[in-house]
Amino acid sequence: MTAPAVPRVCSIARALEVVGEKWALLAVREVFLGNRRFDEMIRRTGAPRDTLTARLRTLVDAGILQRHRYSDHPQRFEYHLTTAGRDLYPVILTLLRWGDEHLAGMEGPPLVLEHTCGHRLIPEVTCQACGELVDPAETTRRSPTSS
Repeated sequence: MTAPAVPRVCSIARALEVVGEKWALLAVREVFLGNRRFDEMIRRTGAPRDTLTARLRTLVDAGILQRHRYSDHPQRFEYHLTTAGRDLYPVILTLLRWGDEHLAGMEGPPLVLEHTCGHRLIPEVTCQACGELVDPAETTRRSPTSS
C-alpha cells in the first residue's frame, strides 16, 4: 500500500496562500508604484471589482496593507504598505526582472525602474552575510534546528 502524499510544509507555500494569486501581487505592485486608491488599482490592473475587493481584504487581514480613510461621504479608502508589505519589494523586483528577461518580447520591458544612483535598477539576490550573488547550485537545504 502506498503512503499518502504529505505536502511539504514551507514558507513558500504559506506565502502563496496570501500573495500567490495574480490580482493580489498586482495590487501590491500598484501600491508600490503609488496607486493606493481602489478605482486606480482597477484601472491599472484590469481586475474585476469583486475580485480586487476580495484580494485587498486578504492583504489587509494578512497585515500586508492597511486601509486609510480619505473620504467620509462617500466612504473611501487608500491602501498603504505595512512593514510586511514593504518586505515584499524584493519579490516584486525579482518577478519584474524574470518577466523582463523571459517574457518581454521584441518591444522590451514595459516598465523600467531607475535607482537613485541614476542607473537602471536590475535586482539581484545576494547573500546577506557575504554579499555574493546567490547561485542555486551553491545553496544547501538544512534543517531549521541545524546550526
